[in-house]
Amino acid sequence: MPDRPRSRRRTPRLITAFVGGLIGATTVAAPARADVGDVTEYPITTIGDSFPAAITAGSDGALWFTESGVSRIGRITTGGTVSDYAVPTPDSFPFDITRGRDGALWFTEIFGNKIGRITTEGQVTEFPLPTANSGPTGITSAPDGALWFTETGTNKIGRRAPDGTVTEYPIPTPDSDPYRIAAEPDGTVWFTETISGKIGRVGRDGRVTEFPLGDFDFPFDITAGPGAMWFTAPGANAVGRIDHAGHITKFPLPSADAGPDGITPGPDGSLWFAEQSGRIGRVTPTGVISEFPVPGGADDVPFQIAAGPDRHLWFTELIGNAIGRVQALPGRATKPAPGHVATPGTTARDGRTGPPFLCAHRAHGPELPDHLRTLLCRARTAVRTP
Repeated sequence: MPDRPRSRRRTPRLITAFVGGLIGATTVAAPARADVGDVTEYPITTIGDSFPAAITAGSDGALWFTESGVSRIGRITTGGTVSDYAVPTPDSFPFDITRGRDGALWFTEIFGNKIGRITTEGQVTEFPLPTANSGPTGITSAPDGALWFTETGTNKIGRRAPDGTVTEYPIPTPDSDPYRIAAEPDGTVWFTETISGKIGRVGRDGRVTEFPLGDFDFPFDITAGPGAMWFTAPGANAVGRIDHAGHITKFPLPSADAGPDGITPGPDGSLWFAEQSGRIGRVTPTGVISEFPVPGGADDVPFQIAAGPDRHLWFTELIGNAIGRVQALPGRATKPAPGHVATPGTTARDGRTGPPFLCAHRAHGPELPDHLRTLLCRARTAVRTP
């Protein structure tokens, strides 16, 4: 049975149905419609405090995600059924995940110093990296079948060819803290440098070029989007775009201290992103931004996001130990479990401020493990350092 989603009921729909009954309407009621921004959450019931991090769509029609706190890889169907598989190396800290050209899922093991591969049947294989303590963090698949990944521990970008050969490319700026990475259709690879505040690019010739952002922008995630690469910059409280020539445009978010993190293209032609402050955001190619609340808010920490095969957006809740789904296009509502429907989305205008949601010590609920806090909160610490 699918896991029961957590959500709340939209009151106006109930009122409409009640009034229709009172006036004795004889017409057949239209199916309930799901509005853009409606959110449904599916708790991870296989294990507690799994700290789900990255998520991606698999070749099997399901979503696959890393459970960084318990060294497991999770799978959720579009109907909400969750299962997971153990990574052979304990405490390896699986973090980012991508679909490979071979149809398998590939992931980084930061502490295991390995690249992992899991088939859609759940068979896991690990491949050690040649450089010790390289700290593989972000990973992406290129059109030629190669896998590219960031090496936080060595300040390099790695490439694993289809035959298993690993090549490393040094980043010119020392201690740049390479984090997330994404490939363009032409094979060019882009990555974020969290501490140095730059966007990096590895050309097809292997040359590394860097493009500086503003002071303390701390770029996090990056993805290919309409006409450019798009990225999140929590230090600037903005999402941005950078074209191949290096021209940068930033779009400030309506809510203060939103904590934008994962970003992905959606089926509607917009970019969708997770806000650690408890929202899912959307930015059109022209820069129009909307924000939709997640039921648990900042307590759940929406983290990474991916487009699903069902044309919805799916995201991880790092602290909420759940996977969320947000409606990207208007359409017929999925029939919910008894007593549960999607939470309606709204465009945020509150402009609320608050603490660094992910990195502040919590009054209740699980705390981030020390190693996860160190990895994810380094930019929040640095932004407060003169």
